[in-house]
Amino acid sequence: MATGRIVTLTTDFGQRDPFVGVMKGVILGICGETALIDLTHEIAPFDIRAGAIALESAWRFFPMGTIHLAVVDPGVGGRRRALALEAGGHYFVGPDNGLFTFALMRDKWSAVSIEASAYRRSEVSRTFHGRDIFAPAAGHLASGVPLENLGSRITDPIQLPLPRCKRTGDEIVGEVVGTDRFGNLLTSVAAEMVSELAPDGAIEVALAGREISGLALSYEDSPLGVAAAIVGSTGRLEIFIRNASAQAALGTAPGAEVTVRRLGPGRRL
Repeated sequence: MATGRIVTLTTDFGQRDPFVGVMKGVILGICGETALIDLTHEIAPFDIRAGAIALESAWRFFPMGTIHLAVVDPGVGGRRRALALEAGGHYFVGPDNGLFTFALMRDKWSAVSIEASAYRRSEVSRTFHGRDIFAPAAGHLASGVPLENLGSRITDPIQLPLPRCKRTGDEIVGEVVGTDRFGNLLTSVAAEMVSELAPDGAIEVALAGREISGLALSYEDSPLGVAAAIVGSTGRLEIFIRNASAQAALGTAPGAEVTVRRLGPGRRL
């Protein structure tokens, strides 16, 4: 492994406290040539699923060999394991609580429990494993330490239940999985499924039983105040309201059912 690799950071720490900066200091103290990239530190506190969704949407845009350090860790100090894994030519470091479910869905991956004392801080607190376990592991990986040196191999990392998304005939049933800063509702419906269902884009969408406008080509393509669907940059269907928050206007939470149907001949929304 080459030294000075990229390390991305994803947490629910926010920016008020020094937690993120301290982790960066630990990493740089081990491998001073590391390039540190903040993905986000605004994951809602304790929201493991939101952290997984954010990282899933971003990791593949980084070079091979990038190390993704993610800490959304409501079980810190408890029985959950500290995890490091390699999948798809990338490395992931963080708590074993489902945060890396998307990486574990790949055909090949290798994971270890971070146990070797040589690659942790000498004193490990019960409340800040980001500083004492995960940041050191990321720093050592960046400096060239092989994954297997960090601890014993494991074959059963925790995985989160996958969001619903199923096609039956002319209908896809999925769900809202989260929101972004603009209040757009992110869904589990993949763009590929929509294209297969309706290559011409002629679909109708219902959110929690409420019919909304069909597929827009851009945010500007929809009238003001009207909820519509669009294929977002993550390759999944989103529900939005132009220049407004769909989450606030529609009062919808993660888990709400999303139904996509192909329009019959001659029908257009």
